[in-house]
Amino acid sequence: MSAKADPARAGQPGASTSLDAYLPNHGNGGYRVQHYDLDLIYRVGPGRLEGHARVTAVATQALSRFTLDFAGLRPTKVTVNGKAVRHVQRGKKLHITPPRALSDGGMFVVDVRYVGSPAPVSSHWGEIGWDYLEDGVIVASQPIGAPSWFPCNDHPSDKATYRIAVTTASPYQVVATGVLESKQSSASTTTWDFRLSQPTPTYLVSVQIGRYAELSYGTVPMMHAAVPARLTGMFEHDFGRQPRMLDEFSRMFGPYPFEQYGVVVVDAELDAPIEAQSLSVFGSNHVDGRRGSERLVAHELAHQWFGNSLTVAQWRHIWLNEGFANYAEWLWSEVSGGAAAEVHAHRAWRELAERPQDMRLADPGTRYLFDDRVYLRGAVTLHALRLRLGDDAFFALLKVWTSAHRHGVVTTDDFTTLAQRHTPWPLTDLFARWLHSPVLPEFPRRTPGADRE
Repeated sequence: MSAKADPARAGQPGASTSLDAYLPNHGNGGYRVQHYDLDLIYRVGPGRLEGHARVTAVATQALSRFTLDFAGLRPTKVTVNGKAVRHVQRGKKLHITPPRALSDGGMFVVDVRYVGSPAPVSSHWGEIGWDYLEDGVIVASQPIGAPSWFPCNDHPSDKATYRIAVTTASPYQVVATGVLESKQSSASTTTWDFRLSQPTPTYLVSVQIGRYAELSYGTVPMMHAAVPARLTGMFEHDFGRQPRMLDEFSRMFGPYPFEQYGVVVVDAELDAPIEAQSLSVFGSNHVDGRRGSERLVAHELAHQWFGNSLTVAQWRHIWLNEGFANYAEWLWSEVSGGAAAEVHAHRAWRELAERPQDMRLADPGTRYLFDDRVYLRGAVTLHALRLRLGDDAFFALLKVWTSAHRHGVVTTDDFTTLAQRHTPWPLTDLFARWLHSPVLPEFPRRTPGADRE
């Protein structure tokens, strides 16, 4: 895990602050979460949630008080290490004062029982978090939606393991991040119990509830899907090349980093698919029987390596997620009979050339966090690096990158430093122009002899 993540968790003694300049009101200093245990009871009709969150954490300094991110739901009881404590909810923070200070390095357990009707969090990018389908639930938490349904330390660098149990009416299927451990039904309800063993940031934890047909295919890893029954035929065609896609990405990026991979297609149109750990969520509009959204299928699968296993230490490094996933779209096109990555890179460069030149890729700012230019310029930057290093060194770099930081957190400096180790060619000027200057460089050219070095 990169040491670059530590400043994001720092805080003043007894306080809890985040040092992420993009989202300063999210995340809390003074501790690191190790595990979340969530028991949720949800009634679809009235949209009512009863929750019990047990948060196991380690203090990184002495704490006389601390906070959790929590929005829109009402805590009914809070304990620390089994003892009831003073707590108050102000805005999107739950302030907790234990009866005695927590010692630096000490483990502690916070239990929060809560109720309410979850609602998404307002943001620069629209309503984010727990939201409602016509008949079910969709959760899209990136980047700040997790507090809409459980109390947490909502910063990407604070990765933890999870157990998530959801009880709801039996006609509904529940899909959550992680492996389904058990499913128990009573006369009218079913409890679905999931385990997520790999360290995961809060924004990549998800719950989906709906009336779905279940599909499964593949064995290592297990691939499964939950799809409206009327769409299963078209889904099997549109997503049918996913197992091959996973094989190709494993060859290029290294072994798939999780135990399984799941897809949910909700019975509603979505502007874009939703990324979660070991799970991707698509809209009904992404299933057309013509593989019209296959590039998005590739994009979301690639996020399992770039964004999920390797998670940004702070949001300004977002190109490490989106640029890599966008480049994976081009790589899939290249190996599956479509246009070469070079063709896609030319198209993207021409589009970028027509856009404003006012964004630095390595630090785009909150306003441009999910701007198309982050995706496109990030991908063209990787293509420029590929042309500089040559294919052998470039793909060797990707495998070392995903292996060295597997299930950890990463920064732009981590990547550029590692890249330089994979070539005798100096990369300082390349990265300065593509990552740190707002001016779009000329289209990259292959370095003569790069593949022979």
